[in-house]
Amino acid sequence: MSETLAGLASLTINGVNYDVVGDLKCDPTSVKREMLIGQSGVQGSKVMPKTGSISATLRDNPSILVSDFQDMTSVTVVAIMASGKTYSGAGLCQTAEIEVDTMEATFPVKFEGVVEEG
Repeated sequence: MSETLAGLASLTINGVNYDVVGDLKCDPTSVKREMLIGQSGVQGSKVMPKTGSISATLRDNPSILVSDFQDMTSVTVVAIMASGKTYSGAGLCQTAEIEVDTMEATFPVKFEGVVEEG
């Protein structure tokens, strides 16, 4: 028997559940690595800190104000995957430029900060 690993997902922001259309992505990493290349070839690498993130495309509906998402700072976000695995962060800040796609009633969100995997 196979275990469900992908498909259904849910997203809550400060305990409120939102309709996820798709593109739910979670990045729990905290560093970015880059190779250092010079005229003589590969010379080493560098490591820089970075924020984790949880992003998704959500469905617009009459019960929410899309403009409220631009002001979301210091929020708690929890994403639950079909496998039961969770990604979460407290004190996250919404950083996406929000534009509603009126053909599908969708809009993007991206929350950045420290994201934990569990």
